Amino acid sequence: MAVALKTAAGLLELLAGQGKIGKETFVALATEFAGQDADALERALLERKLVQDEDLARAKAEGLGLEFVDLSGRQVDADTLNIIPKAVAEQYQVIAYEQAGTTLKVAYVDPLDASAAEAVGFLMAERNMQAVPSVTTPSAVMSILKQYGALKKEVAVAIETAEQEQEEAEDEVLKGEETKIEEVIKGAPVSRIVSVVMRYAVESKASDIHIEPKGKESRVRYRIDGVLRTLLTLPGYLHSAVVSRVKVLANLKLDETRVPQDGRITQVINGKNIDFRISTLPVVDNEKVVMRVLDTSTGVPTLEGLGFRKKYRDVMQQEVRKPHGMILITGPTGSGKSTTLLTMLGMINDEGVNISTLEDPVEYFLPGVNQSQIKPEIKFTFANGLRALLRQDPNVIMVGEIRDQETGELAVHAALTGHLILTTIHTNDAIGVIPRLTDLGVEPFLLSATLNLIIAQRLARKICEHCKMDAEVPEAMAQQVRDALKDVPPDYLPKGFTIDGPMAFKKGKGCIRCSDTGYAGRTVIAEIIGVSPEIQRLMNAGFPMEQVKAEIRKQGWITMRQDAMLKVIEGATTVDEVLRLARE
Repeated sequence: MAVALKTAAGLLELLAGQGKIGKETFVALATEFAGQDADALERALLERKLVQDEDLARAKAEGLGLEFVDLSGRQVDADTLNIIPKAVAEQYQVIAYEQAGTTLKVAYVDPLDASAAEAVGFLMAERNMQAVPSVTTPSAVMSILKQYGALKKEVAVAIETAEQEQEEAEDEVLKGEETKIEEVIKGAPVSRIVSVVMRYAVESKASDIHIEPKGKESRVRYRIDGVLRTLLTLPGYLHSAVVSRVKVLANLKLDETRVPQDGRITQVINGKNIDFRISTLPVVDNEKVVMRVLDTSTGVPTLEGLGFRKKYRDVMQQEVRKPHGMILITGPTGSGKSTTLLTMLGMINDEGVNISTLEDPVEYFLPGVNQSQIKPEIKFTFANGLRALLRQDPNVIMVGEIRDQETGELAVHAALTGHLILTTIHTNDAIGVIPRLTDLGVEPFLLSATLNLIIAQRLARKICEHCKMDAEVPEAMAQQVRDALKDVPPDYLPKGFTIDGPMAFKKGKGCIRCSDTGYAGRTVIAEIIGVSPEIQRLMNAGFPMEQVKAEIRKQGWITMRQDAMLKVIEGATTVDEVLRLARE
Protein backbone atom coordinates (compact mmCIF):
# COMPACT_ATOMS: atom_id res chain seq x y z
CA MET A 1 0.00 0.00 0.00
CA ALA A 2 2.86 2.39 0.81
CA VAL A 3 4.24 2.08 -2.73
CA ALA A 4 0.79 2.48 -4.27
CA LEU A 5 0.15 5.69 -2.32
CA LYS A 6 3.14 7.34 -4.00
CA THR A 7 1.25 7.34 -7.30
CA ALA A 8 -1.83 9.36 -8.24
CA ALA A 9 -3.63 6.16 -9.26
CA GLY A 10 -2.98 4.51 -5.89
CA LEU A 11 -4.15 7.55 -3.92
CA LEU A 12 -7.30 7.85 -6.04
CA GLU A 13 -8.20 4.22 -5.42
CA LEU A 14 -7.74 4.73 -1.68
CA LEU A 15 -9.94 7.86 -1.60
CA ALA A 16 -12.63 6.23 -3.74
CA GLY A 17 -12.59 3.09 -1.60
CA GLN A 18 -13.12 5.19 1.53
CA GLY A 19 -15.91 7.20 -0.11
CA LYS A 20 -13.97 10.49 -0.04
CA ILE A 21 -14.58 11.12 -3.79
CA GLY A 22 -17.37 10.08 -6.14
CA LYS A 23 -17.18 7.84 -9.20
CA GLU A 24 -17.29 10.68 -11.75
CA THR A 25 -14.56 12.59 -9.95
CA PHE A 26 -12.49 9.40 -9.75
CA VAL A 27 -12.72 8.80 -13.51
CA ALA A 28 -11.95 12.42 -14.42
CA LEU A 29 -8.94 12.62 -12.11
CA ALA A 30 -7.64 9.20 -13.13
CA THR A 31 -7.52 10.40 -16.73
CA GLU A 32 -6.01 13.79 -15.90
CA PHE A 33 -3.27 12.46 -13.61
CA ALA A 34 -2.50 9.18 -15.35
CA GLY A 35 1.13 8.21 -14.74
CA GLN A 36 1.80 11.10 -12.34
CA ASP A 37 2.92 10.97 -8.74
CA ALA A 38 0.64 11.52 -5.77
CA ASP A 39 2.00 15.00 -4.94
CA ALA A 40 0.51 16.59 -8.06
CA LEU A 41 -2.85 14.98 -7.34
CA GLU A 42 -2.82 16.11 -3.71
CA ARG A 43 -2.24 19.74 -4.71
CA ALA A 44 -5.09 19.59 -7.21
CA LEU A 45 -7.49 17.98 -4.73
CA LEU A 46 -6.86 20.70 -2.16
CA GLU A 47 -6.77 23.65 -4.60
CA ARG A 48 -10.06 22.54 -6.18
CA LYS A 49 -11.50 21.83 -2.73
CA LEU A 50 -12.52 18.32 -3.78
CA VAL A 51 -11.45 17.04 -0.36
CA GLN A 52 -10.51 18.67 2.93
CA ASP A 53 -6.89 18.41 4.09
CA GLU A 54 -8.06 16.51 7.18
CA ASP A 55 -9.96 13.97 5.03
CA LEU A 56 -6.86 13.49 2.89
CA ALA A 57 -4.62 13.01 5.94
CA ARG A 58 -7.08 10.58 7.54
CA ALA A 59 -7.24 8.59 4.29
CA LYS A 60 -3.45 8.30 4.09
CA ALA A 61 -3.24 7.30 7.76
CA GLU A 62 -5.85 4.59 7.28
CA GLY A 63 -4.21 3.34 4.10
CA LEU A 64 -0.85 3.03 5.85
CA GLY A 65 -2.20 1.66 9.10
CA LEU A 66 -1.06 4.71 11.08
CA GLU A 67 -2.78 6.91 13.63
CA PHE A 68 -4.23 10.26 12.51
CA VAL A 69 -3.63 13.03 15.05
CA ASP A 70 -5.39 16.41 15.05
CA LEU A 71 -2.84 18.94 16.28
CA SER A 72 -4.91 22.05 15.45
CA GLY A 73 -5.08 24.28 18.51
CA ARG A 74 -3.00 21.88 20.56
CA GLN A 75 -0.30 23.25 22.90
CA VAL A 76 2.80 21.09 22.75
CA ASP A 77 5.26 20.98 25.63
CA ALA A 78 8.31 23.07 24.66
CA ASP A 79 10.84 20.39 25.69
CA THR A 80 9.06 17.80 23.54
CA LEU A 81 8.58 20.16 20.60
CA ASN A 82 12.27 21.15 20.55
CA ILE A 83 13.51 17.56 20.25
CA ILE A 84 13.01 18.20 16.53
CA PRO A 85 14.59 21.63 15.76
CA LYS A 86 12.42 24.20 14.05
CA ALA A 87 14.46 24.13 10.83
CA VAL A 88 13.94 20.36 10.50
CA ALA A 89 10.26 20.61 11.40
CA GLU A 90 9.71 23.28 8.73
CA GLN A 91 11.71 21.59 6.00
CA TYR A 92 10.23 18.12 6.42
CA GLN A 93 6.82 19.08 7.85
CA VAL A 94 7.14 16.92 10.97
CA ILE A 95 6.18 17.69 14.56
CA ALA A 96 7.22 16.01 17.82
CA TYR A 97 4.13 16.25 20.01
CA GLU A 98 4.19 13.63 22.78
CA GLN A 99 6.97 11.94 24.73
CA ALA A 100 6.93 8.90 27.03
CA GLY A 101 10.35 7.76 28.22
CA THR A 102 12.45 7.00 25.15
CA THR A 103 9.42 6.90 22.85
CA LEU A 104 8.48 10.00 20.86
CA LYS A 105 5.29 10.46 18.86
CA VAL A 106 6.03 12.27 15.59
CA ALA A 107 3.35 13.57 13.22
CA TYR A 108 4.16 13.68 9.48
CA VAL A 109 2.37 15.52 6.69
CA ASP A 110 3.88 13.03 4.25
CA PRO A 111 4.65 9.75 6.03
CA LEU A 112 6.11 8.38 2.77
CA ASP A 113 8.83 11.08 2.59
CA ALA A 114 12.05 9.09 2.94
CA SER A 115 14.10 12.26 3.61
CA ALA A 116 11.82 13.21 6.50
CA ALA A 117 12.06 9.72 7.99
CA GLU A 118 15.85 9.80 7.64
CA ALA A 119 16.13 13.22 9.31
CA VAL A 120 13.93 12.14 12.23
CA GLY A 121 15.81 8.84 12.49
CA PHE A 122 19.11 10.70 12.78
CA LEU A 123 17.76 12.89 15.59
CA MET A 124 16.36 9.85 17.38
CA ALA A 125 19.68 8.00 17.14
CA GLU A 126 21.47 10.97 18.75
CA ARG A 127 19.11 10.79 21.74
CA ASN A 128 18.71 6.98 21.85
CA MET A 129 14.99 7.42 21.29
CA GLN A 130 12.42 5.71 19.09
CA ALA A 131 9.93 7.59 16.91
CA VAL A 132 6.30 6.44 16.56
CA PRO A 133 4.93 7.93 13.31
CA SER A 134 1.44 9.34 12.82
CA VAL A 135 -0.22 11.56 10.22
CA THR A 136 -1.48 15.14 10.51
CA THR A 137 -2.45 18.03 8.24
CA PRO A 138 -0.25 20.82 6.78
CA SER A 139 -2.39 23.47 8.48
CA ALA A 140 -1.88 21.77 11.85
CA VAL A 141 1.89 21.74 11.33
CA MET A 142 1.82 25.45 10.49
CA SER A 143 -0.05 26.22 13.69
CA ILE A 144 2.40 24.22 15.81
CA LEU A 145 5.41 25.83 14.09
CA LYS A 146 4.28 29.16 15.53
CA GLN A 147 4.96 27.75 19.00
CA TYR A 148 8.66 27.60 18.14
CA GLY A 149 8.73 31.31 17.40
CA ALA A 150 6.89 32.36 20.55
CA LEU A 151 9.88 34.42 21.72
CA LYS A 152 7.91 37.53 22.63
CA LYS A 153 5.11 35.48 24.17
CA GLU A 154 7.44 33.50 26.44
CA VAL A 155 9.35 36.61 27.46
CA ALA A 156 6.12 38.53 28.08
CA VAL A 157 5.05 35.91 30.63
CA ALA A 158 8.41 36.20 32.39
CA ILE A 159 8.22 40.01 32.37
CA GLU A 160 4.73 39.92 33.87
CA THR A 161 6.01 37.68 36.66
CA ALA A 162 8.99 40.00 37.22
CA GLU A 163 6.66 43.01 37.45
CA GLN A 164 4.49 41.23 40.04
CA GLU A 165 7.52 40.30 42.10
CA GLN A 166 8.87 43.84 41.83
CA GLU A 167 5.56 45.26 43.09
CA GLU A 168 5.58 42.79 45.98
CA ALA A 169 9.15 43.77 46.82
CA GLU A 170 8.25 47.47 46.73
CA ASP A 171 5.29 46.81 49.08
CA GLU A 172 7.60 45.01 51.49
CA VAL A 173 10.06 47.90 51.39
CA LEU A 174 7.23 50.32 52.18
CA LYS A 175 6.27 48.07 55.11
CA GLY A 176 9.83 48.30 56.38
CA GLU A 177 10.78 44.72 55.53
CA GLU A 178 14.36 44.10 54.31
CA THR A 179 13.75 42.79 50.82
CA LYS A 180 16.00 44.03 48.02
CA ILE A 181 14.17 44.71 44.77
CA GLU A 182 17.33 43.81 42.83
CA GLU A 183 17.38 40.31 44.32
CA VAL A 184 13.80 39.70 43.29
CA ILE A 185 14.35 40.91 39.73
CA LYS A 186 17.44 38.70 39.37
CA GLY A 187 15.39 35.65 40.24
CA ALA A 188 13.48 33.08 38.20
CA PRO A 189 11.71 35.42 35.71
CA VAL A 190 14.99 36.95 34.53
CA SER A 191 16.61 33.51 34.33
CA ARG A 192 13.73 32.47 32.11
CA ILE A 193 14.17 35.53 29.87
CA VAL A 194 17.89 34.86 29.36
CA SER A 195 17.24 31.18 28.70
CA VAL A 196 14.58 31.96 26.08
CA VAL A 197 16.77 34.59 24.38
CA MET A 198 19.65 32.09 24.09
CA ARG A 199 17.46 29.23 22.87
CA TYR A 200 15.76 31.37 20.26
CA ALA A 201 19.15 32.50 18.94
CA VAL A 202 20.12 28.88 18.34
CA GLU A 203 16.81 28.05 16.66
CA SER A 204 17.08 31.15 14.45
CA LYS A 205 20.68 30.26 13.46
CA ALA A 206 21.86 33.63 14.78
CA SER A 207 25.62 34.19 15.01
CA ASP A 208 25.46 36.89 17.71
CA ILE A 209 23.11 38.27 20.37
CA HIS A 210 23.30 41.96 21.34
CA ILE A 211 21.68 43.02 24.63
CA GLU A 212 22.00 46.80 24.90
CA PRO A 213 20.41 49.67 26.85
CA LYS A 214 18.39 52.10 24.78
CA GLY A 215 16.82 54.90 26.81
CA LYS A 216 14.06 53.44 28.94
CA GLU A 217 14.26 50.11 27.15
CA SER A 218 16.63 47.19 26.77
CA ARG A 219 16.99 46.08 23.15
CA VAL A 220 17.78 42.50 22.11
CA ARG A 221 19.13 42.13 18.58
CA TYR A 222 20.15 39.01 16.69
CA ARG A 223 22.63 38.86 13.83
CA ILE A 224 21.05 36.44 11.34
CA ASP A 225 22.72 35.84 7.98
CA GLY A 226 25.04 38.75 8.72
CA VAL A 227 22.30 41.33 9.38
CA LEU A 228 21.24 42.64 12.81
CA ARG A 229 17.52 42.46 13.59
CA THR A 230 15.69 43.74 16.66
CA LEU A 231 13.45 40.89 17.75
CA LEU A 232 12.73 41.83 21.34
CA THR A 233 12.45 44.91 23.52
CA LEU A 234 12.51 44.60 27.34
CA PRO A 235 11.59 47.15 30.00
CA GLY A 236 14.63 49.23 30.91
CA TYR A 237 14.50 48.31 34.60
CA LEU A 238 15.24 44.68 33.66
CA HIS A 239 18.44 45.45 31.75
CA SER A 240 20.85 45.33 34.70
CA ALA A 241 19.24 42.13 35.96
CA VAL A 242 19.57 40.46 32.54
CA VAL A 243 23.23 41.52 32.30
CA SER A 244 23.83 40.20 35.83
CA ARG A 245 22.25 36.85 34.92
CA VAL A 246 24.53 36.52 31.89
CA LYS A 247 27.52 37.37 34.09
CA VAL A 248 26.56 34.70 36.60
CA LEU A 249 26.32 32.07 33.88
CA ALA A 250 29.71 33.16 32.44
CA ASN A 251 31.45 33.32 35.86
CA LEU A 252 32.19 37.04 35.48
CA LYS A 253 32.51 39.59 38.28
CA LEU A 254 29.07 40.97 39.13
CA ASP A 255 30.35 44.04 40.93
CA GLU A 256 32.75 45.06 38.15
CA THR A 257 30.94 47.34 35.72
CA ARG A 258 33.74 49.78 34.86
CA VAL A 259 35.88 47.59 32.58
CA PRO A 260 35.10 45.10 29.79
CA GLN A 261 34.93 41.43 30.70
CA ASP A 262 35.05 38.25 28.60
CA GLY A 263 33.64 34.85 29.45
CA ARG A 264 32.01 31.72 28.16
CA ILE A 265 28.75 29.86 28.70
CA THR A 266 28.16 26.26 27.60
CA GLN A 267 24.55 25.09 27.32
CA VAL A 268 22.77 22.05 25.90
CA ILE A 269 19.98 23.40 23.67
CA ASN A 270 17.77 21.12 21.58
CA GLY A 271 20.19 18.28 22.26
CA LYS A 272 23.25 20.20 21.00
CA ASN A 273 26.24 21.55 22.88
CA ILE A 274 26.26 25.31 22.27
CA ASP A 275 29.04 27.69 23.31
CA PHE A 276 28.23 31.34 23.96
CA ARG A 277 31.30 33.62 24.01
CA ILE A 278 30.41 36.57 26.25
CA SER A 279 31.74 40.12 26.00
CA THR A 280 30.57 42.94 28.28
CA LEU A 281 31.29 46.60 27.56
CA PRO A 282 30.69 49.61 29.84
CA VAL A 283 28.47 52.21 28.16
CA VAL A 284 26.97 55.42 29.51
CA ASP A 285 25.39 54.56 32.89
CA ASN A 286 25.14 50.85 32.04
CA GLU A 287 26.66 47.81 30.31
CA LYS A 288 26.17 46.15 26.93
CA VAL A 289 26.49 42.39 26.37
CA VAL A 290 27.33 40.63 23.11
CA MET A 291 27.10 36.84 22.94
CA ARG A 292 28.75 34.98 20.04
CA VAL A 293 26.80 31.76 19.36
CA LEU A 294 28.93 28.74 18.44
CA ASP A 295 27.33 25.39 17.67
CA THR A 296 30.24 23.07 18.41
CA SER A 297 28.30 20.04 17.19
CA THR A 298 28.14 21.41 13.64
CA GLY A 299 30.45 19.70 11.19
CA VAL A 300 32.79 21.57 8.87
CA PRO A 301 31.09 22.27 5.51
CA THR A 302 32.54 21.55 2.06
CA LEU A 303 34.02 24.16 -0.28
CA GLU A 304 31.13 23.57 -2.65
CA GLY A 305 28.65 23.99 0.19
CA LEU A 306 30.30 27.29 1.10
CA GLY A 307 29.71 28.54 -2.44
CA PHE A 308 33.18 28.49 -4.06
CA ARG A 309 33.27 28.04 -7.83
CA LYS A 310 34.71 24.85 -9.29
CA LYS A 311 37.76 26.66 -10.67
CA TYR A 312 38.43 28.10 -7.21
CA ARG A 313 37.89 24.72 -5.53
CA ASP A 314 40.32 22.98 -7.86
CA VAL A 315 43.08 25.51 -7.12
CA MET A 316 42.41 25.45 -3.36
CA GLN A 317 42.56 21.64 -3.30
CA GLN A 318 45.82 21.72 -5.23
CA GLU A 319 47.49 24.37 -3.03
CA VAL A 320 46.47 22.89 0.32
CA ARG A 321 48.21 19.64 -0.63
CA LYS A 322 51.58 21.32 -1.14
CA PRO A 323 54.19 20.38 1.50
CA HIS A 324 55.14 23.95 2.42
CA GLY A 325 54.31 27.58 1.78
CA MET A 326 51.51 29.91 2.90
CA ILE A 327 47.82 30.26 2.08
CA LEU A 328 46.31 33.59 3.15
CA ILE A 329 42.62 34.45 3.41
CA THR A 330 41.46 38.03 3.88
CA GLY A 331 38.14 39.66 4.64
CA PRO A 332 36.30 41.55 7.40
CA THR A 333 35.25 40.03 10.71
CA GLY A 334 32.45 37.51 10.21
CA SER A 335 33.21 36.82 6.55
CA GLY A 336 33.81 33.09 7.07
CA LYS A 337 37.62 33.11 6.81
CA SER A 338 38.21 30.58 9.61
CA THR A 339 35.47 28.31 8.27
CA THR A 340 37.15 28.25 4.85
CA LEU A 341 40.55 27.45 6.39
CA LEU A 342 39.12 24.63 8.52
CA THR A 343 37.32 23.23 5.48
CA MET A 344 40.64 23.16 3.63
CA LEU A 345 42.31 21.46 6.60
CA GLY A 346 39.59 18.81 6.57
CA MET A 347 40.64 17.91 3.02
CA ILE A 348 44.15 16.88 4.15
CA ASN A 349 43.30 15.60 7.62
CA ASP A 350 44.58 12.02 7.81
CA GLU A 351 46.74 9.90 10.07
CA GLY A 352 49.99 10.72 8.30
CA VAL A 353 49.71 14.51 8.75
CA ASN A 354 50.24 16.44 11.99
CA ILE A 355 47.89 19.44 11.87
CA SER A 356 47.81 22.05 14.64
CA THR A 357 45.75 25.22 14.92
CA LEU A 358 45.71 28.45 16.93
CA GLU A 359 42.20 29.90 16.97
CA ASP A 360 40.21 32.67 18.60
CA PRO A 361 37.70 31.22 19.19
CA VAL A 362 37.55 27.51 18.32
CA GLU A 363 34.30 27.34 16.30
CA TYR A 364 34.40 23.85 14.81
CA PHE A 365 36.01 20.70 16.13
CA LEU A 366 38.01 18.58 13.69
CA PRO A 367 38.77 15.03 14.92
CA GLY A 368 42.48 14.34 14.65
CA VAL A 369 43.46 18.03 14.56
CA ASN A 370 45.26 19.64 17.53
CA GLN A 371 43.20 22.77 18.11
CA SER A 372 44.31 25.44 20.62
CA GLN A 373 42.38 28.43 21.91
CA ILE A 374 44.61 31.49 22.38
CA LYS A 375 44.40 33.31 25.72
CA PRO A 376 46.02 36.77 25.57
CA GLU A 377 45.33 37.36 29.28
CA ILE A 378 47.96 34.70 30.11
CA LYS A 379 50.20 35.73 27.19
CA PHE A 380 49.20 32.73 25.06
CA THR A 381 49.03 34.83 21.90
CA PHE A 382 49.21 33.89 18.22
CA ALA A 383 52.94 34.68 18.22
CA ASN A 384 53.76 32.73 21.39
CA GLY A 385 51.50 29.87 20.34
CA LEU A 386 53.17 29.67 16.93
CA ARG A 387 56.59 29.40 18.57
CA ALA A 388 55.30 26.53 20.69
CA LEU A 389 53.69 24.75 17.75
CA LEU A 390 56.95 24.82 15.79
CA ARG A 391 58.41 22.60 18.52
CA GLN A 392 55.53 20.11 18.12
CA ASP A 393 56.82 18.53 14.87
CA PRO A 394 53.96 19.92 12.74
CA ASN A 395 53.30 19.42 9.04
CA VAL A 396 50.48 21.95 8.77
CA ILE A 397 49.73 24.95 11.01
CA MET A 398 46.66 27.16 10.96
CA VAL A 399 47.11 30.55 12.63
CA GLY A 400 43.81 32.34 13.23
CA GLU A 401 45.07 35.79 12.29
CA ILE A 402 48.23 37.77 11.59
CA ARG A 403 47.78 40.84 13.78
CA ASP A 404 51.33 42.11 14.21
CA GLN A 405 54.85 42.02 12.78
CA GLU A 406 56.01 39.27 15.12
CA THR A 407 53.26 36.84 14.08
CA GLY A 408 53.74 37.72 10.40
CA GLU A 409 57.49 37.10 10.48
CA LEU A 410 57.12 33.86 12.43
CA ALA A 411 54.51 32.58 9.94
CA VAL A 412 56.72 33.41 6.94
CA HIS A 413 59.79 31.77 8.49
CA ALA A 414 57.73 28.68 9.37
CA ALA A 415 56.62 28.46 5.74
CA LEU A 416 60.28 28.78 4.64
CA THR A 417 61.34 25.90 6.88
CA GLY A 418 59.11 23.24 5.38
CA HIS A 419 55.70 23.85 6.94
CA LEU A 420 52.38 24.62 5.29
CA ILE A 421 50.86 27.69 6.97
CA LEU A 422 47.20 28.68 6.64
CA THR A 423 46.24 32.02 8.12
CA THR A 424 44.12 35.18 7.76
CA ILE A 425 44.65 38.93 7.68
CA HIS A 426 42.37 41.96 7.44
CA THR A 427 42.39 43.81 4.11
CA ASN A 428 39.68 44.96 1.68
CA ASP A 429 40.68 42.67 -1.18
CA ALA A 430 43.21 40.03 -2.22
CA ILE A 431 45.56 42.48 -3.91
CA GLY A 432 45.88 44.47 -0.67
CA VAL A 433 47.44 41.56 1.23
CA ILE A 434 51.00 42.19 0.02
CA PRO A 435 51.09 45.93 0.94
CA ARG A 436 49.52 45.10 4.30
CA LEU A 437 52.17 42.50 5.14
CA THR A 438 54.99 44.76 4.04
CA ASP A 439 53.52 47.54 6.20
CA LEU A 440 53.74 45.10 9.12
CA GLY A 441 57.45 44.73 8.41
CA VAL A 442 57.57 41.44 6.49
CA GLU A 443 60.21 41.57 3.74
CA PRO A 444 58.83 41.33 0.16
CA PHE A 445 61.51 38.80 -0.90
CA LEU A 446 60.35 36.48 1.92
CA LEU A 447 56.72 36.82 0.83
CA SER A 448 57.55 36.00 -2.77
CA ALA A 449 59.33 32.85 -1.61
CA THR A 450 56.52 31.60 0.63
CA LEU A 451 53.08 32.76 -0.59
CA ASN A 452 51.19 30.10 -2.56
CA LEU A 453 47.65 31.46 -2.68
CA ILE A 454 45.66 34.55 -1.63
CA ILE A 455 41.88 34.43 -1.20
CA ALA A 456 39.59 37.36 -0.39
CA GLN A 457 35.99 36.65 0.57
CA ARG A 458 32.71 38.03 1.84
CA LEU A 459 29.41 36.36 2.69
CA ALA A 460 26.26 37.29 0.76
CA ARG A 461 22.77 36.27 1.79
CA LYS A 462 21.19 33.63 -0.44
CA ILE A 463 17.68 33.93 -1.81
CA CYS A 464 15.26 31.67 0.07
CA GLU A 465 14.63 28.63 -2.12
CA HIS A 466 11.09 28.24 -0.77
CA CYS A 467 9.84 31.64 -1.92
CA LYS A 468 12.16 32.45 -4.85
CA MET A 469 10.43 34.32 -7.63
CA ASP A 470 11.21 36.45 -10.71
CA ALA A 471 12.21 40.02 -9.96
CA GLU A 472 12.14 43.23 -11.94
CA VAL A 473 15.33 45.27 -11.66
CA PRO A 474 15.71 48.91 -12.76
CA GLU A 475 17.69 49.31 -15.96
CA ALA A 476 20.38 51.25 -14.10
CA MET A 477 21.00 48.22 -11.86
CA ALA A 478 20.96 45.83 -14.81
CA GLN A 479 23.57 48.04 -16.48
CA GLN A 480 25.77 47.78 -13.40
CA VAL A 481 25.64 44.00 -13.78
CA ARG A 482 26.56 44.25 -17.48
CA ASP A 483 29.44 46.63 -16.74
CA ALA A 484 30.82 44.29 -14.07
CA LEU A 485 30.63 41.21 -16.30
CA LYS A 486 31.88 42.60 -19.61
CA ASP A 487 35.50 41.53 -18.96
CA VAL A 488 34.67 38.15 -17.38
CA PRO A 489 36.20 35.16 -19.23
CA PRO A 490 33.48 33.20 -21.09
CA ASP A 491 34.04 29.99 -19.10
CA TYR A 492 32.65 31.72 -15.97
CA LEU A 493 29.37 32.76 -17.61
CA PRO A 494 26.25 30.56 -17.43
CA LYS A 495 25.53 28.53 -20.55
CA GLY A 496 23.63 30.60 -23.13
CA PHE A 497 24.17 33.89 -21.29
CA THR A 498 25.20 36.97 -23.26
CA ILE A 499 26.03 40.40 -21.86
CA ASP A 500 23.77 42.27 -24.29
CA GLY A 501 20.90 39.79 -24.05
CA PRO A 502 17.93 39.80 -21.65
CA MET A 503 18.72 39.28 -17.98
CA ALA A 504 16.59 37.29 -15.54
CA PHE A 505 16.79 38.29 -11.89
CA LYS A 506 15.41 36.54 -8.80
CA LYS A 507 14.33 37.60 -5.34
CA GLY A 508 12.66 36.08 -2.30
CA LYS A 509 9.01 36.93 -1.78
CA GLY A 510 9.25 36.24 1.96
CA CYS A 511 7.77 33.24 3.76
CA ILE A 512 7.60 31.55 7.16
CA ARG A 513 10.82 29.66 6.46
CA CYS A 514 12.88 32.84 6.00
CA SER A 515 10.98 35.00 8.53
CA ASP A 516 9.61 37.06 5.61
CA THR A 517 13.09 38.38 4.72
CA GLY A 518 13.39 36.61 1.35
CA TYR A 519 16.84 35.34 2.34
CA ALA A 520 17.96 32.09 3.94
CA GLY A 521 21.60 31.13 4.46
CA ARG A 522 24.72 32.69 2.95
CA THR A 523 27.14 32.00 0.13
CA VAL A 524 30.78 32.96 -0.40
CA ILE A 525 31.70 35.83 -2.72
CA ALA A 526 35.42 35.48 -3.44
CA GLU A 527 38.45 36.38 -5.51
CA ILE A 528 41.72 34.47 -5.79
CA ILE A 529 45.29 35.32 -6.69
CA GLY A 530 47.53 32.41 -7.63
CA VAL A 531 51.11 33.41 -6.84
CA SER A 532 52.77 32.72 -10.19
CA PRO A 533 56.47 33.41 -10.99
CA GLU A 534 55.41 36.71 -12.57
CA ILE A 535 53.51 37.75 -9.41
CA GLN A 536 56.61 36.83 -7.39
CA ARG A 537 58.74 39.04 -9.64
CA LEU A 538 56.30 41.93 -9.16
CA MET A 539 56.45 41.48 -5.37
CA ASN A 540 60.19 41.96 -5.46
CA ALA A 541 59.78 44.95 -7.81
CA GLY A 542 57.66 46.95 -5.37
CA PHE A 543 54.29 45.41 -6.31
CA PRO A 544 53.12 48.00 -8.92
CA MET A 545 49.33 47.75 -8.77
CA GLU A 546 48.48 48.23 -12.46
CA GLN A 547 50.96 45.58 -13.56
CA VAL A 548 49.70 43.21 -10.85
CA LYS A 549 46.08 43.69 -11.94
CA ALA A 550 47.04 43.06 -15.56
CA GLU A 551 48.81 39.83 -14.58
CA ILE A 552 45.79 38.66 -12.55
CA ARG A 553 43.50 39.23 -15.55
CA LYS A 554 46.02 37.40 -17.74
CA GLN A 555 45.79 34.41 -15.38
CA GLY A 556 42.03 34.35 -15.96
CA TRP A 557 40.93 35.31 -12.44
CA ILE A 558 37.89 37.48 -11.73
CA THR A 559 37.31 40.13 -9.07
CA MET A 560 35.09 39.77 -6.04
CA ARG A 561 32.57 42.18 -7.57
CA GLN A 562 32.42 40.07 -10.74
CA ASP A 563 31.93 36.90 -8.69
CA ALA A 564 29.08 38.65 -6.84
CA MET A 565 27.38 39.70 -10.08
CA LEU A 566 27.73 36.17 -11.44
CA LYS A 567 25.92 34.93 -8.32
CA VAL A 568 23.17 37.44 -9.12
CA ILE A 569 22.55 36.20 -12.68
CA GLU A 570 22.80 32.60 -11.44
CA GLY A 571 19.87 33.33 -9.09
CA ALA A 572 21.82 32.74 -5.88
CA THR A 573 21.53 36.29 -4.49
CA THR A 574 20.11 39.70 -5.39
CA VAL A 575 21.54 42.95 -6.76
CA ASP A 576 20.38 44.71 -3.57
CA GLU A 577 22.43 42.29 -1.46
CA VAL A 578 25.55 42.81 -3.60
CA LEU A 579 25.16 46.59 -3.32
CA ARG A 580 24.72 46.26 0.46
CA LEU A 581 28.00 44.34 0.65
CA ALA A 582 29.70 46.99 -1.48
CA ARG A 583 28.60 49.70 0.97
CA GLU A 584 30.02 47.72 3.88
